[in-house]
Amino acid sequence: MSLTRGFRVSVSPRFEPDHSDPAEPRFVFSYRIRIRNESDIRAQLLSRDWKITDGRGVTHLVRGDGVVGHQPDLSPGQGFEYSSFCPLPTDWGTMEGAYTMETVNPDGSRGERFQIEVGRFYLMT
Repeated sequence: MSLTRGFRVSVSPRFEPDHSDPAEPRFVFSYRIRIRNESDIRAQLLSRDWKITDGRGVTHLVRGDGVVGHQPDLSPGQGFEYSSFCPLPTDWGTMEGAYTMETVNPDGSRGERFQIEVGRFYLMT
């Protein structure tokens, strides 16, 4: 669990044996992310940056707009949850990263951009 500027991020990873094939090798992991705005500001999630490292130490960087096709706008007290997946060639690995957020002023105008951290979590069979 991570807390940055009042935005709490928690992750629940899970191995998906029905979608994996160790003979390939291909190990699929799903993860559920919960983002909760515990601050007193409104902000929109614009993009994500992931650092994914497999069990051999090979790292891939993934960047993209929003999360699963959404760019949630979170007022104080609101949250957003989503699920996604990560295939790896090894039976374990790690993920960590950040979300780029942008404050939304009371009049709807845009303000400051900042990042909220997603602490390292483990993908394991």
